[in-house]
Parts: sequence; C-alpha cells; structure tokens
Amino acid sequence: MQRRAVTAVLAASVLLLTAGCSSDDGGSPGAAASPSPSSTAAGSSASPAEETPPAKGTVKVVRTVAEGLNTPWGLAPLPEGGLLVASRDEGTITLVDEESGGKTELGEVPGVSAAGEGGLLGIALSPDYASDHMVYAYFTSASDNRVVRMLYDAGRPVGERLGAPDTVFRGIPKGMIHNGGRIAFGPDKMLYVGTGESGQQGLSQDRESLGGKILRLTPEGEPAPGNPFPDSPVYSYGHRNVQGLAWDAGQRLFAAEFGQNTWDELNAVVPGGNYGWPNAEGRSDDAKYRDPLAQWGTAEASPSGIAYAEGSIWMAGLRGQRLWRVPLKGTAASADPQAFLEGDHGRLRTVVAAGGDRLWVTTSNTDGRGAPKDGDDRILELEVS
Repeated sequence: MQRRAVTAVLAASVLLLTAGCSSDDGGSPGAAASPSPSSTAAGSSASPAEETPPAKGTVKVVRTVAEGLNTPWGLAPLPEGGLLVASRDEGTITLVDEESGGKTELGEVPGVSAAGEGGLLGIALSPDYASDHMVYAYFTSASDNRVVRMLYDAGRPVGERLGAPDTVFRGIPKGMIHNGGRIAFGPDKMLYVGTGESGQQGLSQDRESLGGKILRLTPEGEPAPGNPFPDSPVYSYGHRNVQGLAWDAGQRLFAAEFGQNTWDELNAVVPGGNYGWPNAEGRSDDAKYRDPLAQWGTAEASPSGIAYAEGSIWMAGLRGQRLWRVPLKGTAASADPQAFLEGDHGRLRTVVAAGGDRLWVTTSNTDGRGAPKDGDDRILELEVS
C-alpha cells in the first residue's frame, strides 16, 4: 500500500488562517459567477448525441429529511436504504432513515483528530459494497489526513456497527485549514481523493507532494493503473483545496475548489492537468494551466460538494449560502451559472445525486462559521431541473 508521508507545517497553516481565504468563510467579495468562454478549458467537448440542458433550471425543496445533525460533512446513500452521514467534529457516522428522519449512530471512527477544518470528512461506499459492505472515510488524524475503510455490519448492536478501520492510504498533509476531504469511487471503480495544500501553497505544484491534488487509487490504496505519472497516485495537481468530485453522464470528472481572495472554481479534470494554484487563481493567460469552466467571486460561493443531475453540475456554497446550477455542454458551461436557495438555509456543504431529478443537500451551520437555527443541521431533499 502507498505509505508516503508528507509533514504538515501546522504553524504556517495557522498563520494563513488569519489571512484572506475562501476556505469556508474568508476572502474578499469578487465578481458574480461567469462561465468559461470555451470548452477547450478541459480539452473535451460534447458528443453529438448529448442533449444540452435548458439555460435556466428550477429547484424545489421537497422536504426536510432529517434535523439535529452536528457538523455533517460526508453523505453516502446505502443501496438497501438509508443515508450514512459523517460528523466532522464528533468523528461519528450516523444512519439516517430517509423516510422517517430517524437517526441511529453506527459508531465513532477511532483516530479522528478534529480541529479547524479537519476531522471526519468524506465518506464513500466500496464499489463492491453489495458483497464486502465496506465504507471508506477520509479523516484528519494527529499526524496526517488519511483514508480508511471499515466493515459496516447492520446486525451488530447500535453504536458498534462499524468495524475497526483499516488504513488504505496515509501521509496527506494536514493543517488547521485546507484539508480537502472529498472521496468518491469513479465509473472505473477507482478511488478519487480530493486533497488540500494545508496552507502550504508550494505543495500544490510539487508532484511529489500529496497536498493540493486529486489522487486516483485502487480500492487497496495503490496508485491506480493508467495514472498520468509513473508509480504516482497523483491524477491532477495545482489545486488549492478540492471539496467536490462528480462525474457526468459521459463519465467526465468535475471538481470544485476554494479560491483565496478572488475566484472559486469549478474545473473539468483531465489526467495530468495542472490547475494553476498558487501561480493562478481562476482563469490565467498562461497556457500551461487549465482554466476553470466556471468561476465565482469568493463571497458568492466558497464551494463544497457537487453532484451531477439533469444535465447540470449542482454546487453547494458555504459562504455563498446558495446552490449553483451549471448547465453543461460537454466540459463547458452551456449557459451562465444560476443561483438558488440564496440565504434560505444558510451554509450548504454536501450535494449527492438521489436518482432522476432529486438531490440530497446538507446544511453546514454548526461548523463554527454559520449561525445555527433550531433544527440545524439538516438534510434536504430537492427536486431540480
């Protein structure tokens, strides 16, 4: 298994926490969202068979699925029914009944060291979950960020349904900020991991570092076959703090990430692509960097999770407190991004496709940067077009 370690300079991270930073709540207000003028940002265009979605869409909040969640971060729907929810600060995974809203704590993940933006972050189900019942989790430990997997046994007593974590991958830089944390299995059944540069900007351009990257791993934690750099888990680099991963109907990968003071980004990701940080934030005149397909002023977004549904990428905004719809034509935005739910539910953290025209969305008002109301935090069910 991959065991590279990268030492995080925590002091530098703490210093950067006081600087302008869109990580969850900083940065100066920028311009409104704008699409990339050309699909060449990702080097791929739409297939003739693909339909372009309407320029304008709709969002309807169908219902509140669950309330009273503490710092929800990762969300994974189970094929047998139910939603697994990771609590960043408590280090627990809870099963939510999506019909009744009832909550059952499955157990606490050992080794989680929650501080700042770190803690128990993304979760994902094994591509062979039907047979192995493995749940993967990304979390901040005392020494690094890492990925583990645990057996979920619904037959065990409440509070003991998660088996001991098996470390799949370790050594991702940690800090008080920019810990990344989103994980997802792709259509190729490989594990994609979004990391942050932990406040050490130089790590993003260093291909020997695991910080500021999208990693592509086998389920066992080895560099995946076909990766762009020999014997390396690095799939793309030059990222600041990757927070969202999703694939469209054409199996193309998209990623959302925090900018610093000016631009947040939605990127179409290609193997070996360099997305510019810290030399470029948003679009750049330097051809060696990949331009985002859409960018936002940091006050409008501070993006977190993304999902694909109805021909569009749907992106949650933390500081922006809204849900963005980005209609796609291949790997380009086919129309201007459109905002929904502006300020209606506070900070939005995670978006997960729920099948057809439905999404699950979590709020993030108990994360220390929001203004919690009675019932926070919540899972919402949305109908979108």
